[in-house]
Amino acid sequence: MQIDYSKAKYFLNGIAETGVPKEFSMAVQSFLNMENLYASAVREITTKLETLNDEFKISRSQSPIHQIQTRVKTPKSIIEKMLRKNYPLNIETVKEKLDDIAGVRIICPYVDDLYMIASILTGQDDIELIRESDYIKTPKPNGYRSLHLVVRVPVFLSKRTEKVKVEVQLRTIAMDFWAALEHDLVYKLRGRTTREMMRELKDCADVIARTDERMQRLHDILESERNSTSLEA
Repeated sequence: MQIDYSKAKYFLNGIAETGVPKEFSMAVQSFLNMENLYASAVREITTKLETLNDEFKISRSQSPIHQIQTRVKTPKSIIEKMLRKNYPLNIETVKEKLDDIAGVRIICPYVDDLYMIASILTGQDDIELIRESDYIKTPKPNGYRSLHLVVRVPVFLSKRTEKVKVEVQLRTIAMDFWAALEHDLVYKLRGRTTREMMRELKDCADVIARTDERMQRLHDILESERNSTSLEA
């Protein structure tokens, strides 16, 4: 997700001498500024999550976060989505209409961890929760499960502070396993999925959800036993 700004600057300096309209150069610069803004927002969220995870490692001897994945949509992807939705193609509309330019995916071992991390994150003073979509309690028709949050996080720049939207997805390891394979299969089929295949994917998602529930129960039993042992000592 790292942006090579030295190459970008070289590109901008170069096109200025080719006779390309100034508006084009300014548009490229605007997209680079926006990309930097959203990349900074992702870093803000990631730093908060890493701090939380380090605290839990010390205080509870456990890591509720298994993995953190991040991404910022490319200008090409942003433009394609804006055109699909028939939105005006300018930076202001992009920031207003698109909630998923910056994305953070949090993968946790257990379902309860997802809700705990979401609650702590959105409870921080500088995080504004815009929307929550719980696809764990209410899965999508294809079986997809995840907890989605859209939040605003402040990004501190040299001359201003800007609040930037970030989409946060929280999944268990099992949910992420299913989602990755489902995406791969559907992408390869490119719309040629059959009812039987979609039913099979849904059945797999249901099996994985039941496994998540059983693993959560086992974890709760072990935690209860550990707490009882600590009290007796």
